[in-house]
Amino acid sequence: MRAASSPPLRALLALALAMIAAGCGKSATATPTGGPAAKVAPVAAQGTVSVSTRNTTRLGGADAASDAAAVARAVYPGFTVATRPQAVVLVDERDWPGALAASALASSPLGAPLLYGAGGSLPAVSAQTLQSMHPSGSSTLGGAQVIRIGAAAPSPAGYMARALPAGEPARQAAEVARLLIAADGGAAPHQVIVVISGAQRALQMPAAGLAAESGSPILFVGATRVPGVTAGVLASLHHPAIYVIGYSAADRRVLHRLRRFGAVTRIRPAFGEEANAVAGALAVARFTNGTFGWGVKEPGHGLVFANASRPLDAPAAALLSATGDYGPLLLLEAAYQIPAALAKYLGDIQPAYTAATPPVKGVYNHGWLIGDERAISAVAQAEIDSLLEISPRTGESSQEAPVE
Repeated sequence: MRAASSPPLRALLALALAMIAAGCGKSATATPTGGPAAKVAPVAAQGTVSVSTRNTTRLGGADAASDAAAVARAVYPGFTVATRPQAVVLVDERDWPGALAASALASSPLGAPLLYGAGGSLPAVSAQTLQSMHPSGSSTLGGAQVIRIGAAAPSPAGYMARALPAGEPARQAAEVARLLIAADGGAAPHQVIVVISGAQRALQMPAAGLAAESGSPILFVGATRVPGVTAGVLASLHHPAIYVIGYSAADRRVLHRLRRFGAVTRIRPAFGEEANAVAGALAVARFTNGTFGWGVKEPGHGLVFANASRPLDAPAAALLSATGDYGPLLLLEAAYQIPAALAKYLGDIQPAYTAATPPVKGVYNHGWLIGDERAISAVAQAEIDSLLEISPRTGESSQEAPVE
């Protein structure tokens, strides 16, 4: 649905942005490998914004690097030892498969934020954020403070780094899976997420948050074959549960081949629903199978909103799925429009109260919005805020995603 523009809200948000921009000129100094930061760093890195309404918080800016930096700083402001990450993932913004696979490293126990590089160097917003977070080093990864994904990933001086070799998407993902296991002290996961590498990136995006929440590695397959490196990882896990995202009817042959390695489940829109990016993200948010999956079908949750046209925002925001209020990724297709299916879903899980149960004793939803107004407009933010607000009414239950 499309809403008319709201001048008062735009004025309020513009004022908030101006106040944040004024504070962004302050910088902090932090030695990469030494003690605490010499100065308190601003929570919003230069080039990012942070605008809040009653039930939403906007993080990010005009590009993926700013979005990743804002998410990282929201989770790891670096003010205390407890608010510093063990390690930070660096990946080139042109490396979509590497970024998507690296989303799993945001899971416990590593909890690594992701920052984007550009052409082998760090944009200013990424460099400032890395310095301010002051990673402490991962003991299970030999003290690594930085994890470089692929040859094009930046290599900042002064940090102990762990580099993963470059290669085709399946090989990169396999290397990340092995690193994920090493970071968890050698504990092999019981579930894996498999993505069809040829699927539209918007259909692959929800895998990032699910991997971060579950600690399950992301592996790539083709439409008709399972690459040897992917097969090797699957075989080493001894019949894990395999969850496929980005599936279409053209991919039946690869599903048959995957069943050699474990039970296969497709996470997809319910029968009769349109198979697009919005519906695919909703299917992932609703899906649950035992202890695996979000299963978000009732009020009281965090939610992460991004624009399907900005796929790099999914790995950037994955950290929000693994900490705080643990939100699944939901997608918009246009900055100014809340898709009808998404609006219905938010209505289904909208918190409600009654005279017997007042709002103060209720549960609440909170939304993280990724990117500036070109990704999600101020009008859309206001609509989302209203759909998340606890209200004196009762919603209907959501429909469960199909299990096969």
